[in-house]
Amino acid sequence: MEILKKYIFSIIIMSFMIAQNKVPMSIVDLINVSSIGSPRLSPNGNFILYTLSEANWDENKRISHIWRVDKDGKNKLQMTQGENGESSPSWSPDGDSFAFISKRGSDDEEKNQIYLISNHGGEATKLTNHHTSVSNIQWSPDGKNIYFLASDPKTEEEKKKDDMKDDVYAFDENYKHRHLWKVVVEEQNVIKITNGDFSIINYKLSRDGKKIAYHRGPNPLYGYAKMQEVWAMNSDGTGMIQITDNNVPESGAKFSPDNSKILFTSFSDENFEFYFNDNLFVSSSDGANTELLLKNMPHEVNSAEWSKNGKSIIFHANTGVRTELFQVTISNQKLNQLTKGDHSIGSWSFQPKLNQMVFKINSPTNSGDLYLANLNNKFFPKKITDHFDYLNQKYLLPKQEAISWQGEDGITIEGLIYYPLNYKKGEKYPLVVQTHGGPASSDKFGFGSWSRYVQILTARDWMVFKPNYRGSTGYGDDFLRDMVGSYFNQSHLDVMTGVDYLVEKGMVDEDQMVKMGWSAGGHMTNKIITFTDRFKAASSGAGAVNWISMYGQSDVRVYRTPWFGGTPWEKNAPIDVYWNNSPLKDIYKVKTPTIILVGKNDPRVPMPQSVELYRALKSNNIPTHLYVAPREPHGWRELHHELFKVNIELDWFEKHALNKDYKWELAPKTKDKKD
Repeated sequence: MEILKKYIFSIIIMSFMIAQNKVPMSIVDLINVSSIGSPRLSPNGNFILYTLSEANWDENKRISHIWRVDKDGKNKLQMTQGENGESSPSWSPDGDSFAFISKRGSDDEEKNQIYLISNHGGEATKLTNHHTSVSNIQWSPDGKNIYFLASDPKTEEEKKKDDMKDDVYAFDENYKHRHLWKVVVEEQNVIKITNGDFSIINYKLSRDGKKIAYHRGPNPLYGYAKMQEVWAMNSDGTGMIQITDNNVPESGAKFSPDNSKILFTSFSDENFEFYFNDNLFVSSSDGANTELLLKNMPHEVNSAEWSKNGKSIIFHANTGVRTELFQVTISNQKLNQLTKGDHSIGSWSFQPKLNQMVFKINSPTNSGDLYLANLNNKFFPKKITDHFDYLNQKYLLPKQEAISWQGEDGITIEGLIYYPLNYKKGEKYPLVVQTHGGPASSDKFGFGSWSRYVQILTARDWMVFKPNYRGSTGYGDDFLRDMVGSYFNQSHLDVMTGVDYLVEKGMVDEDQMVKMGWSAGGHMTNKIITFTDRFKAASSGAGAVNWISMYGQSDVRVYRTPWFGGTPWEKNAPIDVYWNNSPLKDIYKVKTPTIILVGKNDPRVPMPQSVELYRALKSNNIPTHLYVAPREPHGWRELHHELFKVNIELDWFEKHALNKDYKWELAPKTKDKKD
């Protein structure tokens, strides 16, 4: 007994010493956190492949390589080393090798191609030398072929014109169709499967390799998603059958094990009316009958797979501040929740022959290590990788907590708060309000990313609040569709009633509050600064300010039409609805010092929206700056740009809300490329 007491005491002392040695994260520490993706269980269940994306400051970007680990978590090994990285690992049916996609060599004209490498390691073999980049690779069950998607090449005439700089193009018409191809592995020759005036957006081979379920659109452009439909065909491209004809977006189409049914998800209700939580549908293989499963489930279905025998479907769903795995029996629609916790389930894949699945779990202290679970018996996930154990061992991390409050109209709203690292009950703290993008999305438990840097903010004594305002997914259709007909109906009020709740609880110093957000979070920031002057500073990231001009500038319009009841271009257009929901309408009310950040090449919320906001604030003598990141799309990718974003926001917030000087964090030293 005395020995046991000494052992327990030593454990307590050790835990205390470890806690004492923990330090707050720096911005660079946070940017350097890697990410896992594309987990794939081998056919015999002995190995797991996955990608690990890591920050490379010398290259100013993240580079992804393929790793392999034994099913028991041992013998973790990096399998690829290409300077440009690799993606999309895919096991051969016999498990002796795997295919992947990579762009190798220094030639700027080099495209992403398929490579094959032995499971024992060694040099990879290049399987394709395609004229355009390949994507979406899948093996045929017999291992003889690998299917892939690729865009049609430019014609010789087009190439000649490019050489002469005779390259005037027709906007939104300068695309090339994307079609399905296959490479015969042994002979390395490529065969085109589909051809015509349409594009294959995505596809999935049936388990016997005889059929293909696919998504087909009039072109590959993102803005035409509602015109993409579910189709089916034989694996040689014959026998094309249209399954859906509904003018709403669908995704994830897959044949059942016996090829009698096709599942897919759609952002619609059972009548295929648009703008609902993503639902799960099952259609007959000829498209004659389609059924919505789980009509009364409030969650958002993100992705789904047929079970081993096809009698049930496994799916990944957003439940609000969490994402979980579920299984539904088709015959009686009995729902079984497989995972449960204050976490977010990330990338996952299912190996039907083994009835096993691998997935990542993102928690407040772990950025997404892999877990393995067996559906043959009690579902008990086993942790496989340990890439992110160091985060909780080395760093002080904030406590996360789900809270709920009453909206202005009495509806219950949910969100997350992140406590300052040195939080003391009864004291008031400065507050950062962060609103998520989408807006058809939600903030969830998890480690988070560099872009919202809660670990940095809480280390600097800020409390962080993330409200899942009206329009968020995972809370039922009425909650989501509150935006239909009026974007800013209850959404901004939900944010502010949440702030009031924290103030009333005595947790927040309301004289030291700031507001930030990106994309739809930027839209919300732009609205909030016209609605109230309670925030001492704000940062608007890639946000819309004028819905009329935004409708025409953005590469996507399908989600915006329901918000305002039509297009701004139709007869009797609802221009008043567009304008009344545009923050620009009330920009004269703004008193909050606001910085604006945007990527120069952002197609989703293009730079002109940020310019309109900047011009308006500047002319009204509101302290402001517009920061434009060259080369960046909607989400910034270059490491130095990411570091700048965090630094400039912290500088702005602490200057205006705390009256403090902020010392900028510097990037790590990198190699001189001239050497």
